Amino acid sequence: MSWARNKMCRSRTALTSWLILLVQLLCLEAVPISMDKTKLEDTEPKAEEAPASVDTGLHYDRYLREVIDFLEKDQHFREKLHNTDMEDIKQGKLAKELDFVSHHVRTKLDELKRQEVSRLRTLIKAKQDLEGGNDIAVDHQALLKQFEYLNHMNPHTFEVEDLDRLIRSATNDLENFDKERHEEFKKYEMLKEHDRQEHLKTLDEEERKKEEEHYDEMKKKHADHPKVNHPGSQNQLKEVWEEADGLDPEDFDPKTFFKLHDSNGDGYFDEQELEALFTKELEKIYDPTNEEDDMVEMEEERLRMREHVMNEVDSNKDRLVSLDEFLVATKKKEFLEPDSWETLEQNQAYTDEEMREFEEHLVQQEEDLNQKAVDLQKQRQELEKQQEQLNAQKVELQQAVEHMERLKTLKVEPPPEVHIEGNAIPEVHGYENALPPGHGATSKEHQSPPQEQLEPLQAHPEGADQNQGQHGLPQTQHHLPPGHQEIHRDPNSP
Repeated sequence: MSWARNKMCRSRTALTSWLILLVQLLCLEAVPISMDKTKLEDTEPKAEEAPASVDTGLHYDRYLREVIDFLEKDQHFREKLHNTDMEDIKQGKLAKELDFVSHHVRTKLDELKRQEVSRLRTLIKAKQDLEGGNDIAVDHQALLKQFEYLNHMNPHTFEVEDLDRLIRSATNDLENFDKERHEEFKKYEMLKEHDRQEHLKTLDEEERKKEEEHYDEMKKKHADHPKVNHPGSQNQLKEVWEEADGLDPEDFDPKTFFKLHDSNGDGYFDEQELEALFTKELEKIYDPTNEEDDMVEMEEERLRMREHVMNEVDSNKDRLVSLDEFLVATKKKEFLEPDSWETLEQNQAYTDEEMREFEEHLVQQEEDLNQKAVDLQKQRQELEKQQEQLNAQKVELQQAVEHMERLKTLKVEPPPEVHIEGNAIPEVHGYENALPPGHGATSKEHQSPPQEQLEPLQAHPEGADQNQGQHGLPQTQHHLPPGHQEIHRDPNSP
């Protein structure tokens, strides 16, 4: 986390410097300087080449950096950067110099703005799709109002108002960065306490007592550390001079100290260079190998120290400490005889009221999540029910197909539909096929039996039924279809 935070801090500090003083783009990480520190000359060291940029965390970071890069390529605008003070920047005087920028740079800035507007519109559309509003017309002009760093009324060209908006928005957003970090840390501490209390609820009385004793022991162990010097005081800087720079504390010189730790040689202490000065103090309190030491708290302590020094030394509130500001601060009583520094364990990050509200918020969140879980379970059950219905329909369809295939194999066709009008007798097709084998009563071989076969039947009526059965004929007349009795009584009748 510390590494990621340092990257963010370097980038944020650099952009703050450009937006307020507009002197340099990025700062370098403070590292030990390999040089003969006893022979340090007063000559200004050459500014080192700026490293590759890193993300500031702003959602318009890329747009901001591209605008900066192209403005710095214009000679006229670059000269104005070094001759404009902070008040003029705040009043928008620097933005007016955009009218004198070369045509090539202005054309490129127009293109950058059109690309940014297109990106924002894409984000708006994507958000709408996620929220399920595909069929709703989008008023892009109204939605673009939320992005204050550009003039949405003119999405085609980059004008003076665009530069003024960009400078103001980026400055405000970067200045609010520390405030947001404090809020995040406060939430972190409250959540940590909430989790601890919830864990205690799962323990029996004896285990809870042991856990509380262990917690108190860790707190006492963390608070048992060497005295922490007041950040930015003479004692604190002398300790850095002696332990980090390897110099005699009796030879401490503020101007020499400033030059030693102005790692990029731009004549200012930026936020990252200041924070590097507090490493020795923080090592007195925090050790990553100790159970009682929280490294998230260490970074919050570093931020508190840096903010305190900035408030004490940064007289023009440009978030940078110049050499003159630093030398003036070293002559103050606060520098020579500072008060003791209260660390985080002496200053709780939240109040009881804030903790109560946080707990209520967590309860509400849990209820919302439970309700969502119930809704999702209902949706799942409904989907499973629909799936069962689909499976049943699939089985029925498969059975119907198999039945049709069997009918095709047996070459059996269903009788056609017959429409009957009035008293007409429907004509029966394929009746013979519907009778069992040997029962075709209207077949030619059974319509007109020979006379010699009828005579025995007439002579021996008692054997008629038996002979009829042998010849495949119905044994009694009432088994024959209507009209067939007449055929057997008078076969020669027309």
